[in-house]
Amino acid sequence: MSQPIVVFDGFCNYCDRMVNFAIRNDSKARLKFAASQSEAGQQLIQQYKIPGEIDSVILLEGDSYYKYSSAAIRIAKYLDWPAKLIYILIIIPAFIRQPIYKWISRNRYRWFGRRDTCRLPAASDKERFLDQEITK
Repeated sequence: MSQPIVVFDGFCNYCDRMVNFAIRNDSKARLKFAASQSEAGQQLIQQYKIPGEIDSVILLEGDSYYKYSSAAIRIAKYLDWPAKLIYILIIIPAFIRQPIYKWISRNRYRWFGRRDTCRLPAASDKERFLDQEITK
C-alpha cells in the first residue's frame, strides 16, 4: 500500500466530521479513506486481519494498522499545519488516552447521531475514497 488509509464508520456523524476535517487539512491528499461497511473497507479489514470487535477508526500504514486513539492521533501527522499539532498528543501514554477514546466511541451515536446510509463522498473528494480497488 502506497498511501495511508483511514477506515472509518460510514454511518457515524462524528466520524464523518473527522473525515471532513482530515480532507480539509490534508492539502497534499496523502490520506485515502474507506468506510468500514464498504466492500473496500471489509476487504482491508480481512487483509490486515483486524479483529471484528474493534469499534474504532483504523489507520493502515504499510503493513501495520493502528486503532483507537493511536489511529486518530497518527492521522494528524499527515495533516497541514496547525492541525498537525494534534500529533503531539501521542506523548500521552496509551493506557490514559485509550479509555477516553473508547468512552467517546461507545457514545458517539448518542451524542452525534447516526446516519441511515453510509457516507458518500463529495464529487471533489471521490478520488480519495476507495471503492472496489484495493492496493497493497
